[in-house]
Amino acid sequence: MNQDFKNTLETMAKDVENDLLVCFEKPFDAPAIIVSAMKYSLFAGGKRIRPVLMRKTCELFGGDVENARALSCAIEMIHTYSLIHDDLPAMDDDDLRRGQPSNHKVYGEDIAILAGDALLNYAVETAVDGLQRLPAQQQGNGIQALKILMQASGVGGMIGGQVGDVLAEDDDEMNAEKLKYIHSHKTGAMLTAALLCGAVMANTDSESLEWMRQYGEAIGTAFQIVDDILDVTSDTEVLGKPVGSDQEEHKTTMVSLYGLKSAQEKVEEYHRTAIEALSNLSIDTSFYIQMADFVCNRVY
Repeated sequence: MNQDFKNTLETMAKDVENDLLVCFEKPFDAPAIIVSAMKYSLFAGGKRIRPVLMRKTCELFGGDVENARALSCAIEMIHTYSLIHDDLPAMDDDDLRRGQPSNHKVYGEDIAILAGDALLNYAVETAVDGLQRLPAQQQGNGIQALKILMQASGVGGMIGGQVGDVLAEDDDEMNAEKLKYIHSHKTGAMLTAALLCGAVMANTDSESLEWMRQYGEAIGTAFQIVDDILDVTSDTEVLGKPVGSDQEEHKTTMVSLYGLKSAQEKVEEYHRTAIEALSNLSIDTSFYIQMADFVCNRVY
C-alpha cells in the first residue's frame, strides 16, 4: 500500500472515528445494554472505507467536507448494522468479526438483532440532524444524497444482495449473472453510494456522477470477489474472521464456480474497468487509483 495513501486513509478514518464518538456522547433513553451492543460493533475497528470515500469525494469535487460529516457517520452505522446481522446464525453464522467475538456471541442473538436495528435507525436520525444544519442552498443536495444512501442500503441494493447471497446456498442453477447481482448489490451498492453521496454534496455534474458510479460498481464488485478469494486463501488470524465459511455454508462464489485463478483474473478485470472510468474525470484521481489498488490487492 502506498505510504501516502495509507497515511491519508488512517488520518481520515481517525477523523470519522472521532465524529462517531461524538454521536454517542448524548444520553439515550434506553437500557444500557443496547447502547453497549451498538458501540461494541461500531467501535470494533475497521478502515472506515465508506465514510472516508464519501468525505474524500466531497473534498475532491470542491465541496465542503463539513457538510458530509453526518451522512458519512450514517453510512458507517448502516454498514456496521449489516455486519452484525450477517454474522447471525440465521445468516453467515460467524463467531468472529475483526478478530473479536461477533455481536451475538457477546450479547445474544436477540440483543444483536436489535443493536443492528438500532444502528440503522440512529443512522437515519444522524443524517437528518446533519441535513437540518446544512445551509439552505445545500439542503436539496443533502436530501438527494440521503435518498441515494437509503436506496443503496435497501431492497434495491445491499439487502437485495444479501437475500441473493442467502439464496445462493445449494443453488444448483447458480451462474455468473446471479453472482454478479449479489456482488454488485451486497457490497458494490454501498461503496458506490459513498462516492455518489460525496459527489452530490459537492454539487457535482451528472456526467461526473456517472463515471463515479461506474468506478464504484467496479471496485465494489472486486471487493466482494476478493473477500471470496480470502475466504479460501487466508487464515482466521490474519483475516480477523472465520475462513472457509463459504464452503461450510454451501455458498456459491466466484472461486467455487470458476476456480481461484479465474476469480483473480476477474478482480484484475474490474480493476481495469475502475481505472478506465477515472480517466474520464478532470479532477485529481490519484486517491481513487490507490483505493482501487488497495481493494484489489488487499490480503486482510
